[in-house]
Amino acid sequence: MNVYRPHLAIIEKIKQENDDTRTFSLRFIRKKIRDEFRFKPGQFNMISVFGFGEAPFSISSDPEIKGRFEHTIRRVGTLTNALFGFDEGHVVGVRGPFGNGWPLDKAKGKNLLLIAGGTGLISLRPAIYHIMRNRSEFGDVELLYGARSPSNLLFIDEHNLWARSKNFRMFLTVEKVSNGLKWDYEMGVITEHLDKIKTDNNPIVFLCGPEIMMKYTLKELMRLGFKKHQIYLSMERRMRCGIGKCGHCQIGPKYVCRDGPVFVYDDVENLPDKLL
Repeated sequence: MNVYRPHLAIIEKIKQENDDTRTFSLRFIRKKIRDEFRFKPGQFNMISVFGFGEAPFSISSDPEIKGRFEHTIRRVGTLTNALFGFDEGHVVGVRGPFGNGWPLDKAKGKNLLLIAGGTGLISLRPAIYHIMRNRSEFGDVELLYGARSPSNLLFIDEHNLWARSKNFRMFLTVEKVSNGLKWDYEMGVITEHLDKIKTDNNPIVFLCGPEIMMKYTLKELMRLGFKKHQIYLSMERRMRCGIGKCGHCQIGPKYVCRDGPVFVYDDVENLPDKLL
């Protein structure tokens, strides 16, 4: 695929995930492009809304499903406002996939701790699909997922399916619950519940969420005895071209779009111009 040219994709289905987030199921119009498209969990596409611009979005679907792919997108600005005005059948432009993705090969045979804050679960969802599909290749898996409130949670209809998987433990936590709403899970921010995890034997950690959330989660993981080389995090901010040419996402010698967006903590801890 030409990395500079967007290919046309039709919006086949739109699912409302919560008040400000939707999942768009896309299919390339050209069969050749559709048949060639493959992605790894943690990679992203550049989505063009013609007349409004282009922006990076993590791919949120099962990587084994061919012929279509999904993007779960939160409404936050001009481009996404325009996209949310589209109906099924509208056309967008797509370049990608870009980035390195989650190092699932390095996690084979090991226990996994997945930590997601807010929309950070979008990037981790394809990895969860891969783990579920290849369950015997991984050890125990724990998912700690936090959001501001129950109404902000994503992929609610899939949580029970994940939790029922063998040796898969899931923790949900929210910062606040509306009066009168029944909530049977945890309360508080993610860092308040890291001491509940039981995954041992030097697990691999996948971390994704707002940078301020990742900053304090990393501090708590260090306090709990995790090593920097065990922790992989996705830094998805400020990407523009997707291929390391414009320099917009450069942090020191690293380009988030080209060298990431997934980095081992060892490699980014001391980079300039960051919040971690």
